[in-house]
Amino acid sequence: MSVSFYWFARVILQPFFRVYFRLRRSGMEHVPKAGPVLFAANHRSFLDPFVIGTLTRRPVYYVAKKELFLHPLAGWLLSRLGAFPIDRGAGDVQAMETARRILERGDCVVIFPEGTRTRPGPLGSPHRGVGRLALQTGAPVVPVAVIGTEAVRRGWRVRPHRVSIRCGRPLRFPVDESPSPALAAAVTERIWACVVLQWDWLGGAMGERLAVAEPAAELAARAA
Repeated sequence: MSVSFYWFARVILQPFFRVYFRLRRSGMEHVPKAGPVLFAANHRSFLDPFVIGTLTRRPVYYVAKKELFLHPLAGWLLSRLGAFPIDRGAGDVQAMETARRILERGDCVVIFPEGTRTRPGPLGSPHRGVGRLALQTGAPVVPVAVIGTEAVRRGWRVRPHRVSIRCGRPLRFPVDESPSPALAAAVTERIWACVVLQWDWLGGAMGERLAVAEPAAELAARAA
């Protein structure tokens, strides 16, 4: 990550999100102001990591599928914004070790337990990597739900409408350097249940339907 580039991008993006997307954040008091933080969130859009990054005034790192790094310009930009690649579905040990090192030095990491973007509708099933990472590092896990980003993009067009994000209380687990798959899965389920709780609080599937319908209603009102 280039810290200067990250803060330059943040200075531009945060006011843009608050005005263009009418970004509404709740539960920010649950985000630790110092020390390692593991944000576990649902994933609907390429915008999710950047929206979650507005929850703290510290740099935030996040995993991104390795295919995004194949394009030289995209790879350069993502690396400077805090992204590091993961080989989805392959149990990428190197990516998890990178996330572990970042947390152990006291920084913030965003991870999407679903492993990929999930289409509108029910949330996907989590992979146990987030539970293993929480156990290995002892970092507090902040469950996060995002609604609205899934309706932002239509093709290459980015549309204005409301985006909401909510954080739950941080979860803490005892350190286990070599957790069993069963233990990692159990911790993952505990984390994911809290993510789902935040998502339901924001309206869940109904909230997403309203977010998708909102731009169409605005256009109809303007045309009337």
